[in-house]
Amino acid sequence: MFQNRSLPVLVRWLLPTTAGLAAWALGQVMPLVSPLLIALILGAMIVNTPAGAHRLFAGHQAVTKVMLRLGVVLLGLRLPLADILALGPRVLVVIAVVVGVTFVATSMIGDRLGIDRGMVTLIATGFSICGAAAIAAVEGGIKRRNEDVALAIAMVTLFGSAMIVLLPLASKALGLSSVQLGVWAGASIHEVAQVVAAATTGGAAAVAIATTVKLGRVALLAVAYVAARRRDGGTQVDGAKPPAVPWFVVGFLVAAAVATLRMLPGPILQGADFATTILLASAMFGLGLGMHVRSLFPVPLRVLGLAAASTAIAASVSLGLTVALF
Repeated sequence: MFQNRSLPVLVRWLLPTTAGLAAWALGQVMPLVSPLLIALILGAMIVNTPAGAHRLFAGHQAVTKVMLRLGVVLLGLRLPLADILALGPRVLVVIAVVVGVTFVATSMIGDRLGIDRGMVTLIATGFSICGAAAIAAVEGGIKRRNEDVALAIAMVTLFGSAMIVLLPLASKALGLSSVQLGVWAGASIHEVAQVVAAATTGGAAAVAIATTVKLGRVALLAVAYVAARRRDGGTQVDGAKPPAVPWFVVGFLVAAAVATLRMLPGPILQGADFATTILLASAMFGLGLGMHVRSLFPVPLRVLGLAAASTAIAASVSLGLTVALF
């Protein structure tokens, strides 16, 4: 009965924004946990309680989708390409090969396992680019189920968190330098916060390198979107065929160009960075409101296997290249 009554437009924007701000605030006291993940969990916690049936939590899909698109556009302002290029051709090779091999190999393995094609595409994109943000960016352009989005994000969180512990231990056992640790972490781990956490054991230099390498992977988000659309090309999503390159991907590229040209002063960039986090977290809250636990569990073993394989591919390929080139 609640869901049949539409909410005022202001409320439809205010609720997810408030949730995004709350997730950001919680992220300040839990720096190893992404505000995007916190917001997703908040939405999921609400919708799986009796309170989730209230009309206050219904009808936010269109608004949160717009927030997501705007967040992806502003994400481009974090990518001054000159900084990435300054790392040199060896790093660019590592980034391109790891992203390409991880996406293609994950797609092939998932298809062989008979997993739903949309689910495979989401995992391939999230694990090769930038985790939850990449999954959310491509989900509107491919044929998938809402549950697939939530499950793919859960896999990114689970295996990325495991890498925070395992990668520094492996790096120490292998005797890697701080530079090698930074390159390896940035090229293999899924979320930016997870990358920073893993690289911290190598000191400030390792963190700086890892973050820049990770942003190099994020810079390939537009390429990943096109690749995801090609995998599921021509399918109709939500009753309409999405464009090959949507406006928010174009906006992302324009924003990256603006960042590269150093056209904006520091305070504006800092404000845009904060807005990016809030917009993406708000969108994740909206996705969380679509996560019904009964539809997620038990987690299919084939999906767990695919996520593990994708993580292993990214980690092993990036390690081999890092040892060979640095």
